[in-house]
Amino acid sequence: MKHVNITIYGRVQRVSFRAATKAVADQLGIRGYVQNKPDGTVYLEAEGDELSVGFMLDWCNDGPEKAVVEKVEVVEAELKNYRNFEVKK
Repeated sequence: MKHVNITIYGRVQRVSFRAATKAVADQLGIRGYVQNKPDGTVYLEAEGDELSVGFMLDWCNDGPEKAVVEKVEVVEAELKNYRNFEVKK
């Protein structure tokens, strides 16, 4: 199992990024959460097996159709053992 903290920069708010991230995370069996940050970024914590986390990172570099992803920062961290994937306000 792997845990990563991901910050996504660009036009990533008001484009259904969080809802789309939840759908992808659920398909991949990723646990954690996603939320919009006041600085205009989207932040997520994702836990899963190496392959699933890799697919999640690949998806984050594109995002949903209307998003314009400029940069993705990834920091590996310790597992928090999330039970599911949530969209936070």
